Amino acid sequence: MYAKTFGATICGIYGVEIIVEVDVANGLPGFEIVGLPDTAVRESRERVKAAIKNSGFHFPFTKVVVNLAPANLKKDGSGLDLPIAMGILLATHQVEIREIDNVMFVGELALDGSLRGVNGVLPMVLGAKEKSKLSVYVPAANAGEGALLAE
Repeated sequence: MYAKTFGATICGIYGVEIIVEVDVANGLPGFEIVGLPDTAVRESRERVKAAIKNSGFHFPFTKVVVNLAPANLKKDGSGLDLPIAMGILLATHQVEIREIDNVMFVGELALDGSLRGVNGVLPMVLGAKEKSKLSVYVPAANAGEGALLAE
């Protein structure tokens, strides 16, 4: 099962859209993240697993591969936790989001499933606006910063 969501990272002073592709397939259980992730992004595996389970959803006991594109851009920080988790939930049909191509997710997940604020939301939201995203979901701690560009 395949799903695609959108997140963002910071490159210099710019917010750059990250395409988060998730493939959940039969095979030995595992959870891999590819696409030049830094340590914080690789550690998101454990945060995402715990957050999904502690939020009342089911984490698949199968092979899960997450690709962060573009692969040549280093992804850093914990702001990709939320789009990764949403991709897994979409791929396993636990949630449904209409017009997913017009939505971006930004946020760090706590182990209980709550969201923590991240740095750089303003340029990420600006980048989302440039990509014609209709909605950007950010943690409550970043709502004021994210709303600065709301129309």
